[in-house]
Amino acid sequence: MENYYILSDGSLTRHENTIYFENKNGKNYIPIEKVDNIYCYGQVSLTSQVLHLLAKKRILIHFFNYYGYYEGTFYPKTKLLAGNVIIKQAEHYIDMKKRLILAKKFVKGSADNMKKVLSYYKLKNKITQIEQEIENQKTIPDLLNTEARIRIEYYSYFDKITKQQSFHFEKRTKQPPKNMINALISFGNSLLYSTTLNELYNTQLNPTISYLHEPLQRRYSLTLDLTEIFKPIIVDRLIFKLINKEMITKKHFKKDVNYCILTKSGKNKFLQEYDKKLKTTLKHRQMNRNVSYKHLIRLEAYKLEKHILDIKEYTPYKIRW
Repeated sequence: MENYYILSDGSLTRHENTIYFENKNGKNYIPIEKVDNIYCYGQVSLTSQVLHLLAKKRILIHFFNYYGYYEGTFYPKTKLLAGNVIIKQAEHYIDMKKRLILAKKFVKGSADNMKKVLSYYKLKNKITQIEQEIENQKTIPDLLNTEARIRIEYYSYFDKITKQQSFHFEKRTKQPPKNMINALISFGNSLLYSTTLNELYNTQLNPTISYLHEPLQRRYSLTLDLTEIFKPIIVDRLIFKLINKEMITKKHFKKDVNYCILTKSGKNKFLQEYDKKLKTTLKHRQMNRNVSYKHLIRLEAYKLEKHILDIKEYTPYKIRW
């Protein structure tokens, strides 16, 4: 199944069992039999009939704002949700001991993959030292504080990895991002969030019940938990490739907003390479076969489901290059 990206303003219309995207340049057919996600980066209008067909085909449609930030998803009613799984998910949130076990695993998994990325670039770091605090934390806020310190340490090496002088990172900023690397991180993280949400949609897990992040109204917080593990190995590694191979340069950002927003061509280049990354396969040692990065995310959700149902303890995915 493919992702379908809309990068300009226009409208989605339906004719019988077909959906079209129409704008000033004409009308384009969307091959919905081959699509499982539609990503809207422009101002897109649509009718209830379009939504009815998307729901029937179980296609998610994600909306992003001017900066490329995720704003929301049309999430069709799922046929896979199971009452016993939802009950077990809630139990693992309500029971603080069980919740902390999972929350710590998400932080540990994220930290391990950050270390692996830095190791790939032969950069010594202090993440292991900070990581030792994880098991001693007794509350979610304290754990999040440790996670934040790990990420600050990790981000401090970005300027040593990127080779283009114009891409100076310094530190993480968002809403809005204050430089080009921050813009790429925000854009990529929002994209990974929606990809992870789609993979959760195809499991029995409820995406609104989470453990590291607090469940809030209008947020699929379990998606935030799972993306922590994959940000370093999918989004960050892609950003380093785009910058160091000069596939994205300063010309791919809007000058009039201090280069903190990608142009249409910049978004298109990022999305093309992101799709390639998701389809890239690597050897899965436990399964003894090659799986794509996209499928790794769904496998992670399946592992979490087994943990919640007391079938097998959850172990976060750790990349091996």
